[in-house]
Amino acid sequence: MNYYHARGKRAVFQLGADCKFIIISQAPGKKVDTTGIPWDDMSGRTLKNWLGVTDEQFYNPQLFSIIPIDFCYPGKGLHGDLPPDKSCADIWHPQILGQMKAAPVRLLIGKYAIDYYLAASQKDSLAETIRNYKSYLPLCFPLIHPSPRNKKWIADHPWFLNETIPYLRSMVAAKI
Repeated sequence: MNYYHARGKRAVFQLGADCKFIIISQAPGKKVDTTGIPWDDMSGRTLKNWLGVTDEQFYNPQLFSIIPIDFCYPGKGLHGDLPPDKSCADIWHPQILGQMKAAPVRLLIGKYAIDYYLAASQKDSLAETIRNYKSYLPLCFPLIHPSPRNKKWIADHPWFLNETIPYLRSMVAAKI
């Protein structure tokens, strides 16, 4: 869906009241801001691979809703995109989640989403929070952001691709 924020920025999201999963991430990147298609970039290709889904499945709002912490591209910073504006999530997430007919699994993608939703129950590090994903199920499933910038993190934590991703894929396959 394409809506424009009062500041003239494009809000990028996808909603389905009956969805099985809700992908909550930081904010659209520059390419996604240009196309208006959620996760239409390298990170999105990686995420779809992790989930084991096709584009058709991923963009089916009856399967996946997509709501970032900040619905609009926040702009470029010194070392990547600027942090998301949490006020968007403060305003819109409760309203959106309140419209869900069931309780979809919240796939928390990246540190900003994990901090926002698991602030009080996180482990000592991002890696430990993600490694202990089962303790947050069935409501939440924390994941590292699939950005190419996180290749080193993934290489340093082989359990992520060897254990976490196969579990994620089997859970997604069972629900869709």
